[in-house]
Amino acid sequence: MDRIALVFPGQGSQSVGMGKTLADASPAAAAVMAEADAALGEPISRLAFEGPSEQLDLTVNAQPAIVAVSAAFMAALRERWAASGVVPPKPAFIAGHSLGQYSAMVAADVLSLADAVRLVRERGLQMQASGQGRSGAMAAIIGLDDERIPELLALGAALGSVTVANRNSPGQIVISGDRAAVEAAVAGSRDLGARRGIVLPVSVAAHSSLMAEAADGMRRVLAPIAFADPTVQLVANADARPITRGEQARVELIEHLTRGVDWVAAVNRMTGEGVGTFVEVGPGKVLTGLIKRIAPDASALATDEPSADGAIAVPFVGVATGQ
Repeated sequence: MDRIALVFPGQGSQSVGMGKTLADASPAAAAVMAEADAALGEPISRLAFEGPSEQLDLTVNAQPAIVAVSAAFMAALRERWAASGVVPPKPAFIAGHSLGQYSAMVAADVLSLADAVRLVRERGLQMQASGQGRSGAMAAIIGLDDERIPELLALGAALGSVTVANRNSPGQIVISGDRAAVEAAVAGSRDLGARRGIVLPVSVAAHSSLMAEAADGMRRVLAPIAFADPTVQLVANADARPITRGEQARVELIEHLTRGVDWVAAVNRMTGEGVGTFVEVGPGKVLTGLIKRIAPDASALATDEPSADGAIAVPFVGVATGQ
């Protein structure tokens, strides 16, 4: 039988209305959203459910909202498995894309939900403040062969710092760094064979050296937080190494602010260890699409399905109890 991995989306998966139908249908999901509201001392659930989008899209709001809604999907999934007489499957791995690592750590019992939403609120503030005095940017580069990436980065290096922030799927990367360097790389990307280069509408240069201050700030913020050893093996963002101890998880949340997310390596690590089914737990279907391009022989399923019964697509990959 194929092994299973649970994966959790990052920033960019938010949309107004996310989680509302789910919380209306699932007492477990509603309880999670209420817990997130209490932890933050404000109704992040209302912002997720009702918007407005310009407020939800702010980093300091999008991050806790995505973690809360992802945890709500996880709670609803467990609730539905139990109601259907299915023993929940034991995943071989749990992994998150960037911000999604916080959701993954909640699912793996490393962090409490209350700590996670408070931490990502602070993470958003630290990211927004980091690199002040330097204009940062990020850009998506589509259709560039991997062997041309060093040449792409060299195009911007003379004008500042630029690095690969995300390797999302074959032929799809995101670069990040000083705006002038990023724009120079984008301008020359077609000459290197890229189909398209797009400067993204974001105000922070995530996963780059411009986040060094944010990493230092989060090191201090995370110091007093209790990190339990994960109940399921986690996969690191930058190099797909296994995370099996709480202290490794703490370091991951600091380091991934300045290091890139190699989602291709993460998925390949999991499939190489026998994972044949990925379940995306949280809002949207971004990771499902990426996984289908990285590992076309694997099954990739998304729980976010508003038209499904109870607003959640439930993969019955567990074992029936016969009840």
